[in-house]
This record gives sequence, structure tokens and C-alpha cells, in this order.
Amino acid sequence: MIISQILKSKADVGVVSVKPSDPVTDAVKLLSEKRIGTVVVSSDGNALDGILSERDIVREIGNRGVSCLTGPVSDMMTAKIVTCTPSHTALEVLEMMTEGRFRHLPVMDDGKMIGLISIGDAVKARLAELAMEKDALEGMIMGH
Repeated sequence: MIISQILKSKADVGVVSVKPSDPVTDAVKLLSEKRIGTVVVSSDGNALDGILSERDIVREIGNRGVSCLTGPVSDMMTAKIVTCTPSHTALEVLEMMTEGRFRHLPVMDDGKMIGLISIGDAVKARLAELAMEKDALEGMIMGH
């Protein structure tokens, strides 16, 4: 299954973003309210400046203490972002996430961010693919 299909099947909640200058406390509140693990960091709502995950926040609290929560998101975000395109497959995305040890991947199309894929989205799509393959093989074996 390709990423464009996964994006179409997701509930249309859009990409949740914060500005680089926003305090980390605002991002934490947004993560909690939306029950999500990552926010995109964008100065204008279109550009991809970075990404901020729960892991980033916990790591910095461990390193610097809770005072880091009052600083700007730009101090804590990951600025070097790995992205995918709508034509990548679920398996390719899972490999990228596993190799990079991250759980969210922005989807870019012609330089514009069009969505965000989580590891859960990719696993769900891959499991659906495997179930279809299994059913097709069983049908061939049974002569159906």
C-alpha cells in the first residue's frame, strides 16, 4: 500500500503544528489535548521547520530539568527531518522509521507537507496488505 492511500484512509484531522517560537508548554498542552505523540514545527503552517515528539521533550527534561519547558520549541525540536512522498510504500516507511528510530514521518509532495504518517498507520496498512496476500494465496491453493 502506498502512502497516498494511507493518508486517504486516515480521519481528516490535518497536521497539528506549532511555531518555532511557541513555548514548549504550549506544544505539550496540544499533544495532550489531541492525544498525539508529535507536532510539526512550522513558522508559516506550510514549511517544515522541524518536528517535536514526546520523546524529544522527555529527553530534554532528563538532560536539563523541567525549566526547559518554558523555552521555545525551536530549542527542543528535531530540525533534521526525514520525510517520505505519497508514492513510498508502507514497507519502505516502516524500514525508514526502524532505521532512524522515530515514529512519525512527514509526507512531502512538491516541497509541501501534505500529511503525517505514524508507525501505527504504517503497521496497520502493512497488516492489511499481508491479510490480502494470505487470502489470495489460500484462494490459489484451494483452487478458488
